[in-house]
Amino acid sequence: MLESNKKLIYILPFVLFIAMTVLLYTGLGKDPTKLDSQLIGQPIPAFEKTLLLSPDKTISEKDVQGPALVNVFASWCPACYHEHPYLMQLTQSKTVKIYGLNYKDKREAGLKFINDLGNPYDLILFDDNGRLGVDLGVYGAPETFVINSDNKIVYRHVGIVNLDVWQTILKPKMFPEANEQQEQGAK
Repeated sequence: MLESNKKLIYILPFVLFIAMTVLLYTGLGKDPTKLDSQLIGQPIPAFEKTLLLSPDKTISEKDVQGPALVNVFASWCPACYHEHPYLMQLTQSKTVKIYGLNYKDKREAGLKFINDLGNPYDLILFDDNGRLGVDLGVYGAPETFVINSDNKIVYRHVGIVNLDVWQTILKPKMFPEANEQQEQGAK
């Protein structure tokens, strides 16, 4: 009995090492910005939320009209500060409608974020409890959803939106017919 316990003591760390190696290996090489979403092709989840800038006004999914981006942000999110200047540029170009989702934030902090950095959003939903974020499958901030003219989610981007992400990923998803025309014109 004592001999089998000694063998177990030597074998158990080796088995744990192999298991951890397999787990880490399967996770390496996966792109963290490509998280699958069960909502692709589905309408925006039903909700009723107050607006960040107007706490007395409640809106629902019917007030969000695509094609548009729904950008999840928070004052506690360092990457959100990094992406915000590009969102300001994007909204000034008047080529895209952007809705904000202030996620798991304090209202005062969200207001300070917008007042300090500017407001690129058509509307900002205040999701202090994160319920809408959960319904969307949000892991954190920033995340951006592309919704089409039927208000269906067509793409989910995890991470910062910048010029490259807009040009190569989000814009083609948001305006597929324009992208197809461009490709045909290049032939």
